[in-house]
Amino acid sequence: MSDPITFKSGGCGSGNCACKAGALRNERGPFDDTDYGTPLRHSDVDVTLEIDGEAITVPAGTSVMRAAAEAGVNIPKLCATDSLEPFGSCRLCLVEIEGRRGYPASCTTPVEAGMKVRTQTDRLQDLRRNVMELYISDHPLDCLTCPANGNCELQDMAGVTGLREVRYGFDGANHLKDQKDESNPYFTYDPSKCIVCNRCVRACEETQGTFALTITGRGFESRVAASESQPFMESECVSCGACVAACPTATLQEKSIVMMGQAEHSVVTTCAYCGVGCSFKAEMKGNQVVRMVPHKNGQANEGHACVKGRFAWGYATHKDRIKKPMIRAKITDPWREVSWAEALNYAASEFRRIQQKYGRDSIGGITSSRCTNEETYLVQKLVRAAFGNNNVDTCARVCHSPTGYGLKTTLGESAGTQTFASVDKSDVIIVIGANPTDGHPVFGSRLKRRVRQGAKLIVIDPRRIDIVDTAHVKATHHLQLRPGTNVAIVTSLAHVIVTEGLLNEKFIAERCETRAFQQWRDFVALPENSPEMMESVTGVPAKDVREAARLYATGGNAAIYYGLGVTEHAQGSTTVMGIANLAMATGNIGREGVGVNPLRGQNNVQGSCDMGSFPHELPGYRHISDTITRSLFEGAWGVTLRPEPGLRIPNMFDAAIHGTFKGLYCQGEDIVQSDPNTQHVGAALESMECIVVQDIFLNETAKYAHVLLPGSTFLEKDGTFTNAERRISRVRKVMPPLAGYSDWEVTILLSRALGYDMDYTHPSQIMDEIARLTPTFHGVSFEKLDKLGSIQWPCNEHAPEGTPTMHIDEFVRGKGKFVITRYVASPEKVTQKFPLILTTGRILSQYNVGAQTRRTDNSRWHEEDRLEIHPQDAEDRGIKDGDWVGIESRAGYTVLRAKVADRMQPGVVYTTFHFPESGANVITTESSDWATNCPEYKVTAVQVLPVEQPSQWQKDYSRFNNEQLEHLRNRELAATTSGK
Repeated sequence: MSDPITFKSGGCGSGNCACKAGALRNERGPFDDTDYGTPLRHSDVDVTLEIDGEAITVPAGTSVMRAAAEAGVNIPKLCATDSLEPFGSCRLCLVEIEGRRGYPASCTTPVEAGMKVRTQTDRLQDLRRNVMELYISDHPLDCLTCPANGNCELQDMAGVTGLREVRYGFDGANHLKDQKDESNPYFTYDPSKCIVCNRCVRACEETQGTFALTITGRGFESRVAASESQPFMESECVSCGACVAACPTATLQEKSIVMMGQAEHSVVTTCAYCGVGCSFKAEMKGNQVVRMVPHKNGQANEGHACVKGRFAWGYATHKDRIKKPMIRAKITDPWREVSWAEALNYAASEFRRIQQKYGRDSIGGITSSRCTNEETYLVQKLVRAAFGNNNVDTCARVCHSPTGYGLKTTLGESAGTQTFASVDKSDVIIVIGANPTDGHPVFGSRLKRRVRQGAKLIVIDPRRIDIVDTAHVKATHHLQLRPGTNVAIVTSLAHVIVTEGLLNEKFIAERCETRAFQQWRDFVALPENSPEMMESVTGVPAKDVREAARLYATGGNAAIYYGLGVTEHAQGSTTVMGIANLAMATGNIGREGVGVNPLRGQNNVQGSCDMGSFPHELPGYRHISDTITRSLFEGAWGVTLRPEPGLRIPNMFDAAIHGTFKGLYCQGEDIVQSDPNTQHVGAALESMECIVVQDIFLNETAKYAHVLLPGSTFLEKDGTFTNAERRISRVRKVMPPLAGYSDWEVTILLSRALGYDMDYTHPSQIMDEIARLTPTFHGVSFEKLDKLGSIQWPCNEHAPEGTPTMHIDEFVRGKGKFVITRYVASPEKVTQKFPLILTTGRILSQYNVGAQTRRTDNSRWHEEDRLEIHPQDAEDRGIKDGDWVGIESRAGYTVLRAKVADRMQPGVVYTTFHFPESGANVITTESSDWATNCPEYKVTAVQVLPVEQPSQWQKDYSRFNNEQLEHLRNRELAATTSGK
């Protein structure tokens, strides 16, 4: 036995020390995410019991621990947390229950009527102190230097139990200290501090659904292991941070905490990556972010996160940030740093000169789906009121514009119908053209959990994505169709539902247009639309299509989730309408667990559409030709608005090449990298006389710019984002803008330089104007958002706290409209010269064009785009894994390294588009959706052959890009050294 030792909890174990976790000042706003252990169980039956002499009534099924918390009694605990199922391993939460032997764990003991519980007795205190002593006996004695000091539950519980002295200890208590795993770039794993509470393992299983962690060994040798006892970086771990958040000690600890120490205040804000819209607490030291912690009361993410939102925020202070405005007369000239006033006045004078020379319609603007609603609203207002035209568009043009068109036509509203939580009540889930575990990981985890609970999953995708078949989630059906045949497969599903009598006749009769339904029913019933006839088109066995259709129609609550694999096609709008047809035909709309749910790509792509970023629509999806709507905005803005729609992005490019479009204000979008047919985009930009780019980095589009205005990140601004479930959430400034202004302020200054005054002093005033002018936002305000946490529009007099589920009693358009969805083959045809089909997608660690994630350690997982090719296609061409391959299409040529894998079917190749040097959009064509001009990124006919090295343009790109960045860095260094 070792000599007695003294244990100091948080410095003294008093529970009142300033260094304890409670000292962290949280600017919670409307939130309080205190962890009370197991969540309150919902039940129609209430139970009354007595806890420490006080009566408390809670729903049946509630744990004693939670009931105590409701009564204001916090029982000590280590393994329990409200985000995980009760486990009962730590033995700290023991209680006494009258009439029962022993001391049951309160976290796993359900309440019973008449139960009398004592949580604080001398015997319980002794037991808890002894349990804590056992934990500490096998724990390192470095509390004063531990990175979790002041934020460690082990320290807290030692203080609560009154532990002051440890009488014995295992001589090898620190024997694991040399096995620390530093492989992950964001967190460290120190097994010597592990108390084997299983919280990390359970978080990986229950919250994330990856099952990457386990407990190995026995007794003192017990430890957490990743996969097959691999380093975290080499394991199945996806670095979501759930294990780090769950860990009650410093066993799993953010490296930023190790470097900077504990934060001293926090601010609740919203993630600026994908369309899930996760809520985070930015924990701060002054103006410096220490870490981003997923907010437990975040209504979109409920305390979960992914590797991007949780850890990849370092780009905000990256050395490549543009911090000063720059101008140049020609794009071949070097950049010249100037003051904000000179840059804005120069941009305004150039725009006015161009309009005087070429006409009012010769300039336009592009809003950003990364910026806030308020900032996007201001840009479209600037175009309409200051430019005097409707030449405004947004990146939704190249991603989800078919969603707006298709859902507006069929259901009457351009947005998804449900909350993310709705999937918890789904019995059948269709995922079509989406990869949620990579593109929307937090929702992907929720979907996987529901499938593990028993829901049936149908995946419709050309690629075998992760949710098709993993160790713990397996799709009931994978309809591995050929790219470009979505309409054929959706109409075939409808054919089965109609011809086999699986329609929900009552729902259709009550809720849908009769004549449109009859025409649609007759069309889909045609033999040409049967799975058997379409099998040669889609490549999917008719038997599988029929089984999937029957399951969707008869399996209970059925929901459809779709992504860019639906919209980015020549028939994208047709497929969206086909999906809505399926939902209406089976009555799977208007309640929880069902619906039509687009998974939006960027953080505010829904909001950018809501705010009137399309050339034909004002905010709230009201057509510019509508006199009443236009008059409303004219009165508020003090201008006369044009009634004719303006130019879409592709029209702007064409007009530029034809010499009639000469000026562009592009805020927060990199159209050169993200839009199809890069050569065409470049030619269009070269034809313009003034391009103003506002962004945080020198992106690909900025290389064609004449004015470069520094942008601001989500950490540097106030405002709101709207996620894929129509949820409006607050974005709160946590640090001052590095360049001096937030994006909304820059737009105001530019507008004033153009002679149109916008009089706002805070984004809340912009939202107030949006609410006054937009019926679906009438009830929205920053004050209400701070009170409720978030709001799902419509929010107005009829729904003062928002609308989680749409179309409950009737569709927004009144009666739902069925639309005929005739399959038309893509204009992109495979030929002898171009025998393969290229399709594109995303990967977990990178985001969109990679401007943010490439400037973080996320590139450790994915440092280049690769071409995924089936082994048979690779063998036919003599291609081995890792070889350079040339990819040629009708539009262009690029070179990537090959990744030989059987996720793709023969005849189809796949790549991501996160790195500009990969040139993914050099080879995509201008083929686009018939209704919205959304590019057909998912279908490009190509040839792939082995080559020896990258193409010449890629070599030139790398050299030029490095020279540009080096020049800007040297300029900034010189200015800093000279004291400017």
